[in-house]
Amino acid sequence: MTVQEYNERKAQSYKLLLWFAMISMVMMFAGLTSAYVVSTSRKDWLKEFDMPIAFVWSTVLIIISSITIHLALSFIKKNDQTKTGLLLWITLLLGIGFVFTQFLGFGQIIENGYFFTGSESNVTTSFLYIIVILHMVHLFGGLIALLFVIYNHYKQKYNSTQTLGIELAAMFWHFLDFLWILLFLFFYFYE
Repeated sequence: MTVQEYNERKAQSYKLLLWFAMISMVMMFAGLTSAYVVSTSRKDWLKEFDMPIAFVWSTVLIIISSITIHLALSFIKKNDQTKTGLLLWITLLLGIGFVFTQFLGFGQIIENGYFFTGSESNVTTSFLYIIVILHMVHLFGGLIALLFVIYNHYKQKYNSTQTLGIELAAMFWHFLDFLWILLFLFFYFYE
């Protein structure tokens, strides 16, 4: 087996493992959103609940971050180390901005008199809280992966022929983006 064949098999294995992980995450969120749908028939379900505007801004940030990581991947394929590094940092900052705006959204929900836990909470906001927090946990994994990729980028481990780390990070980041958009639209339109 040549080095190139070994690297191709290794890349396929890593991508397959990532696909399995992403599929399992989809199944978890499918279960949670199904439970959300079933719970809407409860008497204590909030019928007049509006999504906080901060969640709209977080959606915009994560969409832009998906674009920046895609551009970073395309620039590393052209061996443009400078633009790749810049775009990876921008993606990381947008991801942090996403988390920040998610917490702002939680604050807006609390300001409207809805709580997530405790005696003053209700099932609607508790579901929202659990699902959003679980997405953020996965996003923290994405941020850690981005830090690892940025570190390896500055160690000169990526170039036009060696892009696996950035490819995997981009796949996961796009997945997180797509997952959040689906969750946001679900919460926004489902009553």
